[in-house]
Amino acid sequence: MVRKFGLVLGVFVLIGWLGSWFFLSDADYHTKTWAHEKTLGFTADLGFTVKDLLVEGRHYTDADAVMAIVNVRKGDPLFSFDTKSAQDMLNKLSWVKSAHVERRLPDTIYIGLTEREPFALWQNNKQIKLIDEDGVFLTDHKLDRFKDYIMVVGDEAPEHSGDFLKILNVETIVRDKVESAQYVGDRRWDLVLKNGITVKLPENDVSLALSRLSLAQTEEALLDKDIKMIDMREVDRIVIRTKPGAVQDYQEYKASYKSNTASGDSI
Repeated sequence: MVRKFGLVLGVFVLIGWLGSWFFLSDADYHTKTWAHEKTLGFTADLGFTVKDLLVEGRHYTDADAVMAIVNVRKGDPLFSFDTKSAQDMLNKLSWVKSAHVERRLPDTIYIGLTEREPFALWQNNKQIKLIDEDGVFLTDHKLDRFKDYIMVVGDEAPEHSGDFLKILNVETIVRDKVESAQYVGDRRWDLVLKNGITVKLPENDVSLALSRLSLAQTEEALLDKDIKMIDMREVDRIVIRTKPGAVQDYQEYKASYKSNTASGDSI
């Protein structure tokens, strides 16, 4: 009985010693690696290898950047591709709002991209960048194709441009004449028109001010006159600063709208 008990105890000690050696010697790691490689080889032999890469939703995202992240070749074991890692890295690309990556049996890797939409150009410290409506930086390269987008100017312009430009875009008569919009004093906007006129907008009731300006353009072509500045910051009047030699044009507008001029600095 004692002999049998000793034999059993010896077996348990031997098992414990082998287990300790297995883990302490990294044999468990090598065994897992070996088993993993054998499994991948087995699935590849069954036909689960990469043959196709399907990417949907890519319009602006750099194709080379996507391929570098995916980093697979035809014939690679399908199950060796880490979908989560690839998805996480794709989500870090500036153009990508969200990415979805999956394996599609038996031989396809699928990537679905939802991209950010270009919204405006942002000028700051003599640099021009493309941003989306949330003010997220997209790119500062190859901007020629976005040259028709409005330029917003100012340190805090990106985070405030979304709501403002949506309001401006409603008044297409005004919007089509705008070259840039400057965020002034971290509280309001000035418009610079393509003909050089500056339009000072109020801090509040921007929609109303732009509507009034649109009406003035429709009825009197105010934005086409030879003037320097239009001040919309007061609800009950439009203040205009004329250029030298443009008094007659302004008088015509004044007779129709009974607005006020500002011969010196704008108010």
